[in-house]
Amino acid sequence: MTSYDPLALVRQITQEISRLTAHLASAEPADAAQVLAHVLAPEGILDRVTGLMAAGSRFAQDRATVGALPAEVWLALGRTSNELDAVSSDLAEHTEDLRRLARPPVVTGIPPVASPLVARRHR
Repeated sequence: MTSYDPLALVRQITQEISRLTAHLASAEPADAAQVLAHVLAPEGILDRVTGLMAAGSRFAQDRATVGALPAEVWLALGRTSNELDAVSSDLAEHTEDLRRLARPPVVTGIPPVASPLVARRHR
């Protein structure tokens, strides 16, 4: 049986996300859009991190009920999980826009029109 080192796994995932971040910072728009669409997709990185925080919240709840952790730890992890879920939901509506940007452009002869950059919150 192979030994499993979860801390080594965390370090490896952290390094891979750092590499992905560096790639995203210098990627061509279509490539960056494709990466972001995969990150935001169901079962993507954001969804998995949200699940990780939910599991952490359940762990902290169990430990808080026996007095091993302050209740604030459990509440903070639960709040983090809920906030990530809300952010994920907000971003899900834009995944198709990212996928469209990742595809080769269709030449129509009509130049694209820039949309105004207006911050909107849907919560």
